[in-house]
Amino acid sequence: MTATTPAAPESNLTPTATEATTEAAVSLQNVTKRFTDVPVVDGLSFDIKPGEMFGLLGPNGAGKSTTIRMITTLTQPSDGTIQLMGYDAVAERAQVKSNIGVVLQQTSVDADLSVWENMEFHGRMHHIPKRDRQQRINHWLEYVELSDRRKDLVKTLSGGMKRRLQIARALLHQPQVLFLDEPTVGLDPQTRRRLWEIIRELNKKQGLTMLMTTHYMDEVEYLCDRIGIMDNGKLIELGTLEELRERHGKGLVMKQDGDSVGSLPGNRWEYKFFPTETEANTYLESQSDKTGMMVRASNLEDIFVELTGRSLD
Repeated sequence: MTATTPAAPESNLTPTATEATTEAAVSLQNVTKRFTDVPVVDGLSFDIKPGEMFGLLGPNGAGKSTTIRMITTLTQPSDGTIQLMGYDAVAERAQVKSNIGVVLQQTSVDADLSVWENMEFHGRMHHIPKRDRQQRINHWLEYVELSDRRKDLVKTLSGGMKRRLQIARALLHQPQVLFLDEPTVGLDPQTRRRLWEIIRELNKKQGLTMLMTTHYMDEVEYLCDRIGIMDNGKLIELGTLEELRERHGKGLVMKQDGDSVGSLPGNRWEYKFFPTETEANTYLESQSDKTGMMVRASNLEDIFVELTGRSLD
């Protein structure tokens, strides 16, 4: 698609004078969640800045979903505190819920209602006055390029259209923080890229704070300002992509040898990190046998596998 996304009205996404603050939009301090005395989330602490796009990564069972459920008030932490826009996620659930929008991986719009009816129902649930509600519905359907499908039943929409409708619905009540759970999973490359443009526009140009979980590393590299990596319920790494590459190495020597010591089970490559690509090339040139070896720049997936010992898939 080449269509230009219409800009969102400033009143929709810009905090008021009393809300605009240097404080964190989302703050977790020593958060733990136990199930039958087993910690699924264990002493988790991090902040998300206002206007930041934050990517939360981790292998299956790392505690990501439980963390999101706690932030969005669906479950309570066993210990620690969670605040969103200054509101406590346990003591002030109603205020937190009114300040968040959530786009789930699973299709959560009603397939037997039309596009417009889904938006109208959501607007009424949030007690948005009729005149304002109609204006917002018109705006957000135009924003996600669904104005011409407003009368169509959701069951007739493609997967990408349904995801765009979920985003429009999540924005209808003017949330301060948007949660995106695997927003492009199962979509074709062209549709994924179009959703990237919509998400990036909301974050970079409209200033909406976002937290995203995804299994697509290229998605995180393109969209996220900072990245948090979880494993076994703990935050094991936090920073920008460049900061992570600085810490772990910008250069990578790969050796094709599935039986090498240090290679991952079932993986045909052994990886060795270096501070720079130049140093990686120097190491490669010093090897008497360069068979099956190559140098390239490290990326987020390399660092993720190095930290967790496994890929997201």
